[in-house]
Amino acid sequence: MSEWWTYALSDFLLFSPRTYYRLFELYNAAVWPGQVPALALGAALAALPILRVPWAGRAAAAILAACWLWVAWGYLYTRYATINWAAEYMAMAFAVQALLLVAVGVLGGRLRFGQRPWVGIAFVLFAVAVQPLIGPLAGRAWAQVELFGLAPDPTAVATLGVLLAVPRVRWEMFVLPLAWCAVGGATLWTMEAPDAWVLPAAGGLALTVALARAVTGPRSCAAAESRGSPDRG
Repeated sequence: MSEWWTYALSDFLLFSPRTYYRLFELYNAAVWPGQVPALALGAALAALPILRVPWAGRAAAAILAACWLWVAWGYLYTRYATINWAAEYMAMAFAVQALLLVAVGVLGGRLRFGQRPWVGIAFVLFAVAVQPLIGPLAGRAWAQVELFGLAPDPTAVATLGVLLAVPRVRWEMFVLPLAWCAVGGATLWTMEAPDAWVLPAAGGLALTVALARAVTGPRSCAAAESRGSPDRG
C-alpha cells in the first residue's frame, strides 16, 4: 500500500470534469425558468445596501437564506451527491448557513448596512453578473453556466459581498462562505479548470478586507454602523 504522502489531490477526485460540468447543464435545464427569479434576486441584493430603508438588512438576509437553503437541497443534496458522496455534508453546511442568516440577519436584525457599502456591492455585482460568465468565456458551454441563487460558487461570493457591506464584521457569518471558496477552488484546481483561481481570490480578498476592518477596532465600526442604514427594528 502506498504511503499517503504519495497521493496527489487529483487522486481523490471522484468524477471527471466532463461529468461535473454536465451536471450543471442538466440542473439548469431542470430548474428552468428558475434562472429568471434568481437573477432578479441578485439584482435586488445589489440594490438593498443603498436603499436606506429600515428593512434592507433583513431583506438581504432573507434572500441569502433562501438561496443557501435552495442550493443545499436543490443542487448539493439532490444532484451533486450523485457524483460526490461528500456533497451530503456540504448540503448540511449550506443549511447551517441559511439558519445563521435567519437567526442573525432576519430575526436578529444585525446586518445593518453602512454608509459606504461599495466594496460589498462590488462583490455582489461580480457574483451575479460577472462570475457566471467566466466559465463560458473560458470554454464551457453556456448551458453549464453557474448562477447566483442556484449554484454554490456565486452564492458564496455574493454572501461575502453582503457581509462586507455591513460595517461590523460578523465573523460567524464569514466562516462557511470562506470555507466554500477554499473547497470549490480546490475542486476546480484539481480538475485543472482555467477559472480555478476565482473562488480563492474572492475569498482571500474578502478575508483581507474583513481583517482590515477588524483591526480598526469595534468603536469605529459601531460609529459607521450608527451612521448607516436605519435598520433598527
